[in-house]
Amino acid sequence: MFPGITRGISNVFQVIKRALWGDISGEEFKRFGLLSLTFLFLIGTYWLMRPLKDGLFMKIVGSSYIPWAKIASLIVIIPLILAYSKLVDLVPKQRLFYILCSIYAALFLGISFALTLPDIGLANTIASPTRIFGWIIYLSIESYGSMLPALFWSFVASSTSTESAKKGYALIIFGAQFGSIAGPMLAGNAKFFGMPLLAIFVAIGIIIVPLLIKYFITVYPSAAENTPSKTEKKTGPLEGLKLLLTKPYLAGILGVATLYEVIGTIIDYQMKVSADVAFPTSEGATQFLGWFGASANSLSLVFALLGTSFVIRRFGLTFCLVAFPVTIGVVVAYVWAFPQIWTLFGAMVAIKGLSYALNNPCKEIMYIPTSKDVKFKAKGWIDMFGGRSAKAAGSGINAFFPTLTDLMFFGSIISLGIVGVWIAVAFYVGTSNKKLTETGTIIS
Repeated sequence: MFPGITRGISNVFQVIKRALWGDISGEEFKRFGLLSLTFLFLIGTYWLMRPLKDGLFMKIVGSSYIPWAKIASLIVIIPLILAYSKLVDLVPKQRLFYILCSIYAALFLGISFALTLPDIGLANTIASPTRIFGWIIYLSIESYGSMLPALFWSFVASSTSTESAKKGYALIIFGAQFGSIAGPMLAGNAKFFGMPLLAIFVAIGIIIVPLLIKYFITVYPSAAENTPSKTEKKTGPLEGLKLLLTKPYLAGILGVATLYEVIGTIIDYQMKVSADVAFPTSEGATQFLGWFGASANSLSLVFALLGTSFVIRRFGLTFCLVAFPVTIGVVVAYVWAFPQIWTLFGAMVAIKGLSYALNNPCKEIMYIPTSKDVKFKAKGWIDMFGGRSAKAAGSGINAFFPTLTDLMFFGSIISLGIVGVWIAVAFYVGTSNKKLTETGTIIS
């Protein structure tokens, strides 16, 4: 009796698994499941950071300085990219997780303590651009969001085939969405936990990531990279930038990976300024932004479960890459017609949710037919410098228009123009990737 029930349950599970992720083998499911758990903590921690970053910055420094903080993050990320690119040549890729996560975990333990100090922390209720602590929080979280996800996807792409990625990347996104919902939900209860304790939660989440990477390497030793040989050719920290400037395919990936950030930054700033007015305390603003994050990632979870793998397998990468900017164009038009805080909330849920569930896995698959220098160095410039540059461009637009009314009108026009360019770039990258995969060509 019981063996029959067990077989029946197993058969049902196999049917569901095949429907959601295609003909994925048991070993692939285990492998991508473990990667998914790792990304759950990495991205879930980041989504806990995001509401903290904005909630604290708006009350410590002031919401009007958010565009300048975005621009400052572009300046800060350049030396970090150079250091990251140098480390890629010096240490195994898995060890980069150990180094970076240790630094960020220690940093957030320090931030937690500083939040309790009377002059530096939350007891000081006077917002001022001279309060360096607020800038440190903002720039630290921005750099984490640029470096660690980029490192994770480089690590995955270096040991995954295109066909396996089409099935398994959706599983990574699906599992990770549980973390990216839990993180903002913790932030959504900021009044209960308090900001210092939330910063401790961030540190704990960060330190779990390298532990899971270590376990993954133990289970799949072929994914580990040995310490680079002294005789191995070193290409230098600027090699990624050189590749980016000389390879049209990589320039196309840059467009797919970053153009939406310009639009998202414009709408996101409109939402945060509206929230700063509506919610007078750091805890209130953090809670609003926390529930925004939970909503966006809930949409990503549903789509990752029911749509990502199926859409990629059924319609192909080119369709998915083009569908995202078309959808964002519709969202921008809606915001233009109905410029209200909850319209902005819904627009950002759609942009963030679909970017994580649809655009990101498609974008990461684009890196598979590339060399190690592209996966780690060029990708570092794209995800870190490119992402920061796009956000700085969006912030420049935000700073240029003095009133929210002007920004909503002219920002929407600019965003629709970007969508047009984006569609053309997405089509080019998608068709180029198909040719590379069919011919077995590697971009190096």
